Amino acid sequence: MTAHERVVTRLRAHCLAKPGTTEELPFDDRTLVFKVGGKMFCLLDAFEFEGCGMKCAPDRIPELRAQFEGVTTGPYLNAKHWNSVHPEPFGDVPWETFLDLVDHSYALVWQGLTKKVKLAIEERESGDEAETT
Repeated sequence: MTAHERVVTRLRAHCLAKPGTTEELPFDDRTLVFKVGGKMFCLLDAFEFEGCGMKCAPDRIPELRAQFEGVTTGPYLNAKHWNSVHPEPFGDVPWETFLDLVDHSYALVWQGLTKKVKLAIEERESGDEAETT
């Protein structure tokens, strides 16, 4: 398994462990997108991973971009709300910080969901847990 494949596998597991997360290929056969409630929170090139796009609170973006060379604007992403984040060894963002930013992105999208969508996800997740016990 290559370094790219290992990172994508770890990132995929981290994203899919979050309640209500789905994965899709809505744009082409290589751009993997993770969504919650039908809204994107992380997207990446599954075959040539070097980093991924993720949502970020606008007030945190300047600080992150100043702190890390591996936090930049991303192609096709709104620079006011999205970063392209490149974790080690593809950039200078430590893995734990990278995962914290994935969690931050998920939380932002979760906060923006309607109560109805959140409730449906929570009910589905609790039903899934009941089936496994």
